[in-house]
Amino acid sequence: MDLKSMTGFGRSEISTADYRISVELKSVNSRFLDLNIKMPKKFNALEANIRNTLKQFIARGKVDLYITYELYSEGDRSLRLNLELAREYLDSVNKISDVLKINNSVNAEKLAEMPEVLVLSEDSEDDDELWNRLKPALEGALKNFVATRILEGENLRKDLIIKLEEMEAIVNRIDARSPEIVSAYEKKLREKIAELLGSAGVDESRLVQEVTIYADKICTDEERVRLHSHISNMKKKLMDGGPVGRELDFLAQEMNREANTTLSKANDLIVSEDAIGLKTIIEKIREQIQNLE
Repeated sequence: MDLKSMTGFGRSEISTADYRISVELKSVNSRFLDLNIKMPKKFNALEANIRNTLKQFIARGKVDLYITYELYSEGDRSLRLNLELAREYLDSVNKISDVLKINNSVNAEKLAEMPEVLVLSEDSEDDDELWNRLKPALEGALKNFVATRILEGENLRKDLIIKLEEMEAIVNRIDARSPEIVSAYEKKLREKIAELLGSAGVDESRLVQEVTIYADKICTDEERVRLHSHISNMKKKLMDGGPVGRELDFLAQEMNREANTTLSKANDLIVSEDAIGLKTIIEKIREQIQNLE
């Protein structure tokens, strides 16, 4: 399944002898699917169809949709006469004339100029016909829109895989370094005891106890196992694709938790530097994940 970015753009236009309809989409990051639709009023009845179609192509993101529509055919407008309103105007004018004893100069032309007596209106088009005109343009724009999201998503996947491999290499280094830290501590402890006690010798049982306590204190086995697991899991989800942005963000948070614990336990300069390196890469990964659907 494709991996998609939340950033995208798509446009489609259909022109005939009777009409021109254009659809444009653009999107940016959002935690949820946030649809903002701008269209002529005559499409209002189709909003549910439009939203349902968008949801078939888009799972997450702040999406702006713009629809424009021009009708070329003659007869799409008509002049409507509101005769009842004209009579009311005439009655009112006659009443004014009678009460105030002034001449009544109202004629048909002046009456026609009164507000709302003559109204130029567009003939309403059938909703099914409008949808049949809009649907291919909408789906065409969506296909172009999704194509840009997939292209950006593939670039993000490649970058994230590289960063995860860098993380894996760092965790492997910490794996290899951990036994060396304990060995170095034991050697240093032996030398210090020997220096203090001289020919009295070293109490092996006490030494083993001290080394064991130290090893347990700096042990990051669980953290490293979980880091390996999270890295492997994230790689798999990236390769599987689909709307996995939220899941990956959760995994990145868990990675950061393990890196923090590793850093807090580190009693070794090399491990500390590697743990800081892990945190730096994880932060970059989290930034990139915010762009995924």
